[in-house]
Amino acid sequence: MCRIGSIKSRTPIGPSTALELMIPQQEGHDNSGYAMVMQDLFGVFADFKDKPLLSAACNAEGAALIDEYMEERHFSLLYSWTPRPDARPGLDIRAMPRYLFCVYDYPPEYRDMSMEKKGEIMLDVRLALRRLLDARESGYVYSFWPDVLTLKEIGDPRDIAAYFRLWDPDCPLRARNIVTQCRQNTNYAIVRYAAHPFFLQGYTLCANGENTFYTKNREFQKSLHRGYIGFESDSQCFLYSLHYVLHEMKWPLPYYKHVITPLPFAEIDRREDRDVLNLIRETLAHLEINGPNTIIAMLPDGRMITCCDSKKLRPVVVGRTDDMLAISSEVCGLNAIMPDRDTSGDIYPDEREIIVIDNELRVQRCRQ
Repeated sequence: MCRIGSIKSRTPIGPSTALELMIPQQEGHDNSGYAMVMQDLFGVFADFKDKPLLSAACNAEGAALIDEYMEERHFSLLYSWTPRPDARPGLDIRAMPRYLFCVYDYPPEYRDMSMEKKGEIMLDVRLALRRLLDARESGYVYSFWPDVLTLKEIGDPRDIAAYFRLWDPDCPLRARNIVTQCRQNTNYAIVRYAAHPFFLQGYTLCANGENTFYTKNREFQKSLHRGYIGFESDSQCFLYSLHYVLHEMKWPLPYYKHVITPLPFAEIDRREDRDVLNLIRETLAHLEINGPNTIIAMLPDGRMITCCDSKKLRPVVVGRTDDMLAISSEVCGLNAIMPDRDTSGDIYPDEREIIVIDNELRVQRCRQ
């Protein structure tokens, strides 16, 4: 099993808080990697919220390819943050030669475009950079989006955090929203792209469990959108379905649950919205998921969600204080970062609901 977690805080926090949420769950994450997506950034990125931020790991050739590509397309580099690694001997980390966290300004002809059009351009840039680096085996491009930073690495989470100095109280990376996981993808080959969380056009998702409908999800999704690529992990299908339902179909959020874990036909027939639900089952049957799994996701507007499979075979719990809300695979993670919370308010989502946390830390339970 994986272990997953997320934090939504009124006050910007550093990665150390997310690590403190995850480390107590060590038994379930096997020390094979660490990854996080930070959204609503502060610290060194506080002044660039409306500008696209590129997160990549590469060698010197890959860095040169990225520079050349962005310059040729008139993206102007505004700011670049380079980690100052602690490269002490003995750390369990497969470090890349270079880590790029670069903020760009749009080319002049793009600046007055709508965010929707900019979003399509940013996706095309990320996909092009990925193809460019893949062809030379020179690196990885994880995200290219305003106010979003992605870090993925292979090794022991404690050592990865030490290498990037994420434990430091003055770590320059700060955010109000963090989604994280402490495990590489070990069902398939260990590839950085396979590490949760996954990101696409403002949507972030990580999952604990398995998707036994992976093959039919993958083959259908390949035909739906140019951004549905890679499939290094069966859990990427959860992200692509979320993106398809909300971004492409523009359906309300509760319908995501009806797509991935549809109700039985007998139950649908007793509902007033049976025509809609039956149509979903007929047209999007290949997006249904199966197997034991729990999902944590973050939306472009900052809301966080969590939901379970139709039998609730993987754990998840939501806890809160006045200033922070966290989602964790295990309650020990919540105990580590919010030991004084009122535990009677903890929420254990069931198999028929999506939990939604808005930007005021209000919690909504959306029933199927």
